Amino acid sequence: MGVRPDHPGAPPAISARRIVKRFPGVVANDCVDVDLRRGEVHALLGENGAGKSTLAAVLCGLYVPEEGELLIDGVRTVLHSPRDGLARGIGMVHQHFRLIDRFTVAENVVLGDRTQSWRLRPDRIEDAVAEIAETYGLPLDPSAHIGDLSVGQRQRVEIVKTLYQGARILLLDEPTSVLTPQEADALFATVRSMTAAGRTVVFISHKLGEVLEIADRVTVMRDGRVTGDVDTDSTTREELARMMVGREVDLSPRRARAAAREPMLRVEGLTLTRGGVTSVDGVDLEVRAGEILGIAGVSGNGQRELADLIAGVEAPTAGRITVSGTEVTGRGPRAARAAGLAYVPEDRLGTGLAPALSMVDNMLLTRPRSFLLDRRAARAEARDIIERFEVKTTGPDAPAGLMSGGNAQKVLIARELDSTDGEHTARVLVAASPTRGLDVGAIETVWGILDGARARGEAILLISEDLEEVLAISDRIVVLSEGRLVHETTAAAASREAIGLAMAGVTP
Repeated sequence: MGVRPDHPGAPPAISARRIVKRFPGVVANDCVDVDLRRGEVHALLGENGAGKSTLAAVLCGLYVPEEGELLIDGVRTVLHSPRDGLARGIGMVHQHFRLIDRFTVAENVVLGDRTQSWRLRPDRIEDAVAEIAETYGLPLDPSAHIGDLSVGQRQRVEIVKTLYQGARILLLDEPTSVLTPQEADALFATVRSMTAAGRTVVFISHKLGEVLEIADRVTVMRDGRVTGDVDTDSTTREELARMMVGREVDLSPRRARAAAREPMLRVEGLTLTRGGVTSVDGVDLEVRAGEILGIAGVSGNGQRELADLIAGVEAPTAGRITVSGTEVTGRGPRAARAAGLAYVPEDRLGTGLAPALSMVDNMLLTRPRSFLLDRRAARAEARDIIERFEVKTTGPDAPAGLMSGGNAQKVLIARELDSTDGEHTARVLVAASPTRGLDVGAIETVWGILDGARARGEAILLISEDLEEVLAISDRIVVLSEGRLVHETTAAAASREAIGLAMAGVTP
């Protein structure tokens, strides 16, 4: 944990008072107050759309609020730009890195530094970068090119860059979203070293577990407002979840309550090569009736391509896919669906649902084509889904694009699991990142839907970049790295360390 301020009576390093920030049709921050103290890790906790990233952008000068004020060391200050923020010691490391691949680490660090002379001294710059990296436990080669670095190393470059620019208050936006467990642990060690040196770190996240592990204090936000401000040593995961969604939430692990039965999905030697790049490389797996097989991996290791291949969206270069005993290799989505496969893609609005169409029409999208569409049945199904899954919408005729992410995902999963194709009911579900961007209440609902489908005997392939999710609801777990399956375990015997190393491409 961070070091508490030496002088409790001293003003906070930075305070936000009654901050209001609006965008067209949305009040992103609604009279927000927050105090950031020296030498602490302060978490801004909330789901996508809660307003935490907007508040961070106000704190660093990226946005100017319509109302309210910022006080830095007790002095009222107006920040007109991120450069203003850096001039006052405030820097932000964004979720999506802002680096140039063909430049070296050192060149990226000094990019935009107006104090540099027109004639750069690479040796001095590299020495300065190396000193900062060593001081805060951020191992980096200053002469390495960004394009050759891993995601975790690129994040270190962004942090070193912010420190080089003189930041005493660092805002880290969803910093673990693309890291392996080992990389996340290394980041936490760096954060602690920074607060031990008197810096303030603002940790922006929607993950309850990591907030409790790293933060000293937590400000919880929901719908643009602060719903709680607590010390982590005096709160619980359940209390934080309640502040995030306004009710009790159960995110306890869920397992199959009966033994898995016959294989329903078989994949053998599945390979996809395009433009000389192999994104899926000889994958073999099977998913049995009544189980959830979880695929863990860092983003960009072939997850999307694997899901699309199995669902028939892509045709493989090599290999076989069998659904419920029927080979569907390269025959397209309709053949896969007719064999009993349902698909929840990671792009819920666009690939999964048509945002401009009503919920009723989205129900009809997956029905067999005919001259007569049974809109009455689709409307009844839509009303049933709205009631059973507590979908917040104005009605079955409302466009899907007007739903929140959580409500759209409930509709998509319910449609896929409840749908029928003629005489065929879905018996295999491929679910790709089914809870990405959802609040904890919606996550609870989606997990319940998947658990119920497993109990009914359906075979579920869960592909997720959220390791906590994979560990919480899977019966077996495999790891995908660079398009290959490199590790397999049961959930009961799963080791976070072994899975994390496999995700990073390190195998025994």
